[in-house]
Amino acid sequence: MQNRIALITGGTGALGSAVVHTFLQAGAKVVVPYRREGELATLRSRLGLAHDAPLSGAILDLTNEQAVQTYYATVAAQHGGIDILVNIAGGFAGGQAVHETAWELWQEQLDLNLKTAVLSCAAAIPHMIARGGGSIVNVSSRTATQAGAKLAAYATSKRALLQLTEALAAELRDHAITVNSILPSVIDTPANRGAMPQADYSAWVSPEAIAQVMLFLVGPDARVISGAHLPVYGRA
Repeated sequence: MQNRIALITGGTGALGSAVVHTFLQAGAKVVVPYRREGELATLRSRLGLAHDAPLSGAILDLTNEQAVQTYYATVAAQHGGIDILVNIAGGFAGGQAVHETAWELWQEQLDLNLKTAVLSCAAAIPHMIARGGGSIVNVSSRTATQAGAKLAAYATSKRALLQLTEALAAELRDHAITVNSILPSVIDTPANRGAMPQADYSAWVSPEAIAQVMLFLVGPDARVISGAHLPVYGRA
């Protein structure tokens, strides 16, 4: 991973920060788009990074096609290319049956979970091709493989990521770009503990453990894996 350029969306969140830390420790140069002023500084502080740690980023609306294209081109120009894209950015909403769910929520889930990944892939792939290869990891969900009752909008957006992963893997096979997805269940984060205070946290998977799976998928030992959907459920 030494000096490889890794672009990680959602990198300031609970899972994302663990992935950023893991990739930095492996020697990558990490770029994190973020939504609000101060988030990158907070991430640096939370991870205890030295001032010269190779972490950079900028405020970016990941649903704005032109903004994403422009920023990713800037990253490629500054760093000499893009080697890795990890699509963690997303959101969760649900709790109602399909016939009770307003289209506004469907659109929100599609924008957060699918559109952000599609636009990021479209913007990053030309730079990976120019680089001679690369790796993409999409974050789907266990819910994408289940019935998704009262979570249909979320489940649909996450299932669409599986099809996106398979299509990209087929399209990019001859460009030495691997594309895989991971399917978490319940991740052991402060937010999830707060939402489910009576749960057995020991059954959940830590963000750090998932980050190690992602590190494997973008590493040299996983070059023969593409188009795969990896469950990272633990005992959840």
